[in-house]
Order: sequence, then C-alpha cells, then structure tokens
Amino acid sequence: MIEFSCFKCGTLLQFPERVGIREECEKCGEDVHVCKNCQFYDPGAYNECREPSAEVVLEKERANRCDYFQGGGSRSVKEKKEDLMSAAEALFKKK
Repeated sequence: MIEFSCFKCGTLLQFPERVGIREECEKCGEDVHVCKNCQFYDPGAYNECREPSAEVVLEKERANRCDYFQGGGSRSVKEKKEDLMSAAEALFKKK
C-alpha cells in the first residue's frame, strides 16, 4: 500500500500498488503523480530532485511521466519541517 499526503491540500492519499499518471486528489482535484508528491523532490537539490538519473521536469505541480516517482514527498517535507522547528526550539530554549 502506498500512502502519502497531497502536496496541495494535505489529504491522505492511498493507492494499492502504483500511482497512475492520471490520478487526482479526491479532495482538491490536483494531479497526484507530480514532483511535489515524490520522495525524491527536494527544492534545494539540482533540478529540485535527488534522483540523479531522472529527466528534468519544469512544472513540479503537474502530472509527469517520470519513471522514478515514489509517492511520499509531501509527508516527508512536513516531517522535516517539524524536525527542524523542534531542533530550533531546543537550541534557543531558555534555561
């Protein structure tokens, strides 16, 4: 089971096997097979992708035919943000 959150609205999405290129979020209607929903998506990386063999995709929020797509990017970005916030709070916490 593939499970991740929509990059646009945060709705939890579930797919039995693969995420098809025509899949849409059931809540907001956005494309699901997009860079911003992929585990390899990284705004700080070259071409905003950590997969070195992937072709360049210019529109990160539109459906694409990338063979390396792996759902889960939105959830991991949120978790990273929470981890960074926790670390910052711990660093600047008054004693």
